[in-house]
Amino acid sequence: MDRIVPSGSDKQDGKPSTSGVGADTSRVSIESVSPSTPRGGPPSSLTPEPYYQDDLITLYHGDCRVVTAWLLADVLVTDPPYGYSHSSGGGPRGAASWRRTVIANDGDSSIRSWMLEAWGAGPALVFGSWKRPHPPAARAVLVWDKGGHRGMGDLSIPWKPNHEQIYVLGSGYIGERTSGVLAGHHLPPSEAAGRVHPHEKPVSLMGALIRKCPPGVIADPFAGSGSTLVAAKAEGRRAIGVELDERYCETAAKRLAQDVLFGGVA
Repeated sequence: MDRIVPSGSDKQDGKPSTSGVGADTSRVSIESVSPSTPRGGPPSSLTPEPYYQDDLITLYHGDCRVVTAWLLADVLVTDPPYGYSHSSGGGPRGAASWRRTVIANDGDSSIRSWMLEAWGAGPALVFGSWKRPHPPAARAVLVWDKGGHRGMGDLSIPWKPNHEQIYVLGSGYIGERTSGVLAGHHLPPSEAAGRVHPHEKPVSLMGALIRKCPPGVIADPFAGSGSTLVAAKAEGRRAIGVELDERYCETAAKRLAQDVLFGGVA
């Protein structure tokens, strides 16, 4: 598929834009970063051309361990693999196109550990599950109350698995002190109703998180269908994303190319 470039982009002759995020990331090495490599490593011209780019957002297609432009950002907001080999049931009646798909690098939590080591001590909001230990450096655990969740979970107990955890790492967060339970942020129940990713997050939820983040560029090395990037754009924040699956790069790029309405759903 051709890269999606919004109208008005200053890309010409296949060269990266010199405006917005692209001006910072076009020089970042794509060599795999070890945990000891400092963020914002040596400049290089090897970074791949963005899959999508506008004045605020840059999205790359690739493996975040190789495409390391996200390490130049200031705040990490991401939903990495949780580490328990999850396989989607496909929603109601198992009809979704992602039925029985397996998440890459989800066999254990090593990819999350690598990410956090590479990121260092900077501020980070990282989604996760109670099924795996939280990151050792976590200062707090927020809870996303998913509301009327339709997931199956353990059918032998009378409760639905309608929450996810968000680990708070680093410092510099701002804003009013509110509840650590984030409610009222919902998703369509199925692909037929408008859902675009089996593990997507509501844009309104991501926006609520981003508004309490320190100033600077947002990083999402597991961009998925683009929820974090769409929310960052709606908040007027610059962001860098990386996504391994080109199918979801395409979805994210199409959403980012549209006008962003605050409070939309990813």
